[in-house]
Amino acid sequence: MKPAHRLPALMVALVFALALLAVVSVGLVTATLEPAERTAVAAVLASRAMLVVMLWLGVFALAAWGLARLFSRFVEAPARLAEEAQVLLAGGAAREVEAQGSAANRGLADTLNALVRQRSQLQQDVARQVAEASHAIEQERSRLSALMAELTQAVLVCNLDGRILLYNSRARAQFRALSSTPSTAGGAELIGLGRSIHAVFERQLVTHALDTLKQRARAGVAQPSTQFVTSTRNGQLLRVQMAAVGDVPAKSTVPVAGGLQLTGFVLMLDDITRDFEQEAMRDRLLLGLTEGSRASLGNLQAAVEMLELPDLEAAMRERFQRVVRDEVATMTARVQSLAADVLAGMKTRWPMEEMLGADLVSAAARRIEAIGPVRVSTSDVDTALWLKVDSYSLLQALVCLAGRLVDEYEVKSLQLRLKAAGPRAQLDLVWVGQAMSTETVMNWQMDAMVLRNGSGADATPLTVRDVVERHGGEFWFERERVRHEAFFRFLLPCSAGQDRPAAAHATP
Repeated sequence: MKPAHRLPALMVALVFALALLAVVSVGLVTATLEPAERTAVAAVLASRAMLVVMLWLGVFALAAWGLARLFSRFVEAPARLAEEAQVLLAGGAAREVEAQGSAANRGLADTLNALVRQRSQLQQDVARQVAEASHAIEQERSRLSALMAELTQAVLVCNLDGRILLYNSRARAQFRALSSTPSTAGGAELIGLGRSIHAVFERQLVTHALDTLKQRARAGVAQPSTQFVTSTRNGQLLRVQMAAVGDVPAKSTVPVAGGLQLTGFVLMLDDITRDFEQEAMRDRLLLGLTEGSRASLGNLQAAVEMLELPDLEAAMRERFQRVVRDEVATMTARVQSLAADVLAGMKTRWPMEEMLGADLVSAAARRIEAIGPVRVSTSDVDTALWLKVDSYSLLQALVCLAGRLVDEYEVKSLQLRLKAAGPRAQLDLVWVGQAMSTETVMNWQMDAMVLRNGSGADATPLTVRDVVERHGGEFWFERERVRHEAFFRFLLPCSAGQDRPAAAHATP
């Protein structure tokens, strides 16, 4: 029964108890009196009945007041405290309970309030830790997204069922190249969150690689990985590196025997079609050179042996001399063809990349100053200009030209200038002093580049003209007679995504 319903019931019980007490008291007193005394007492009480009733009501009121006070102190206050504790236990608002009732009840209320404050503090700590963990996870996710976006390799993260969970833009471009309808679908039919990697690779191949990862994980390998090479439907060759993704054990848990528990895997894709074709072409060239040279050397050896005969007729001697000349010409043509093929591969070895022009000039200045006693000035450089260049080969060309100026013309000071010229950029290598002839400039363009370093010199089959053609640019020599300056000028492509100031297109 609820406390609110108990008090009326107790009041009714009190009425009956007082009435019963009065009846019992009257009965006991009457039993001890004689009949005459009874009659006298009854007459007295009858004349004073109202006073007796008022007295009984006074006693009842006093008893009811005391009962209500006791009920409120020892019944209602604990019941109210229990209800508020139930509300707090059910997750209600973190408010303190009101201390009422007896001293023990107020002590219990104080204890509950202390527990409420402690729980509120714990909840705040948990909320703060959850917010910090969420912020850290968001930061890690942002770092991971930025890292994957900057990777030059196609990367995909999959679960154990082969469903794609994460991929970068390089992977999107790779799958666009693998798509049978790149212009319409753009590879979306192959890659996407939740799509299966088995739409690209054979299920048996992925399953076998995954089994290998699991076996290595069970063997205790800290970072199990494997790789395989496969061909796509359009004939491309892909080298796939697979690495395991596992659960991170809690710091307080004991390591489980059996190694890493796999939850997914990471795929890193490399298109090796071009590398394979280049290796095959290189093998064919070497094989052709070997076989052709073997035959030519055999013919040369036979011709030389015949020419050593003292009694050889003039016609035969002329014939064998012609054989020697023909075989030498054949070997020369074969070697030149091989050199041309190798040179064509070297021209495209390094990719064309967007680069801040000031960074290129700064790198060139450091490389030039490292070759000898020469000072390089970079005061006249457009710091906002972006180029699309093969920085490796372009630096080689600048260092080669600067080295020849230092060695052959004893130039002590150089200047690098960079500015926009319409849709292109002008990169000048400037010096003060003796000019050179047009024939010398042509020779320097066509000679194989020789790069000086601390231990000597390195030669490369590339020429300055090859580097210029690689960039689709131009190269020439100019003189400024008024300022007594001469310079080599490279006309280079600018990055397509920048705004350039309007300027007249320079011509040699």
